[in-house]
Amino acid sequence: MAIDCITNVPSMPHPPKHGTKEEKEEEPLVFDASLLRHQHHLPKQFIWPDEEKPCLNPPELVVPLIDLRGFLSGDPFAAMEASRLVGEACRKHGFFLVVNHGIDSRLISDAHRFMDDFFELPLSQKQGAQRKPGEPCGYASSFTGRFSSKLPWKETLSFQFSANKHSQNLVKDYLCQKMGHEFEQFGMVYQEYCQAMSDLSLVIMELLGMSLGVGRTCFREFFDENNSIMRLNYYPPCQKPDLTLGTGPHCDPTSLTILHQDKVGGLQVYVDNEWHSISPNFNAFVVNVGDTFMALSNGRYKSCLHRAVVNSQTTRKSLAFFLCPRDDKVVTPPSELVDHVSPRMYPDFTWPMFHEFTQKHYRADMNTLKQFTDWVQRNKS
Repeated sequence: MAIDCITNVPSMPHPPKHGTKEEKEEEPLVFDASLLRHQHHLPKQFIWPDEEKPCLNPPELVVPLIDLRGFLSGDPFAAMEASRLVGEACRKHGFFLVVNHGIDSRLISDAHRFMDDFFELPLSQKQGAQRKPGEPCGYASSFTGRFSSKLPWKETLSFQFSANKHSQNLVKDYLCQKMGHEFEQFGMVYQEYCQAMSDLSLVIMELLGMSLGVGRTCFREFFDENNSIMRLNYYPPCQKPDLTLGTGPHCDPTSLTILHQDKVGGLQVYVDNEWHSISPNFNAFVVNVGDTFMALSNGRYKSCLHRAVVNSQTTRKSLAFFLCPRDDKVVTPPSELVDHVSPRMYPDFTWPMFHEFTQKHYRADMNTLKQFTDWVQRNKS
């Protein structure tokens, strides 16, 4: 089974459809956080089905805290212990924390501060960077233009990062182009942050390679010139937090996610048939395996279902770096991970193929990789 985190598949939301004349004349839904954060009556599009609504006081998920200090300093015993803990977590649910990671605390604080500056702008100004349908980059106020139900209670700003030496200013140039040259410092902060996340992800790839027995360099080299996605998540307060979700249940289609939470809780992971919370730790990054790495590991490591909940009092922010391979890299597991006991689980694919599937054919959930595999096989026949 491709993903074994949950057995009951919730109904999929559908893209907006042409309705009656009365429906067509309705005002288009706009997620303006400055207004909606005070409303006690939620638009129906943000109200989730009863079986998917947030649960009160979920238990805390026990996740290993990986101290990278010894590994980064070349201590072989620390490296073995770190890889062991990472392997245990990835076989069970794919989530772990890293501390002593070497990322400048001032850079992390600046990234959170500039996020406040952007999302507190008037809606009309944020829409200068409006995300276009089918594209991974830009500003999105919920998914009001893409889906008509089960909408997330959040705003996002997404942009691409390339580790290619010829694209060293990709993030800064994109943000300045969209928002104006007064955003140059804004762009420089996130350019630097993305580079730091790319470097950290390669360190984590070394640990993943060691834990799977394919060596430190196998996955590091595969992702060395990554084309990744950075997303700023902004969850405003909601006066009816028990009715909605900040982000719906899904497994990340990307390879690896490195998340930095602020001090407001909200991340939940589905393990052993129930939701668990992961408390914020401002000194740590939350790391989780995505569907693409699950395929790269031939299903040995799990991409697990998770979501974000909101609250009625305080805005929650998070910084999410989604590691993706270079566009021409073929996702195929190392030969050491394929044998008669563990035959190939997924077809070869490239990240652009998989990403297009999640943008145009399927809304990411716990079955994305299985649905993509079926889609590839149908298109081959």
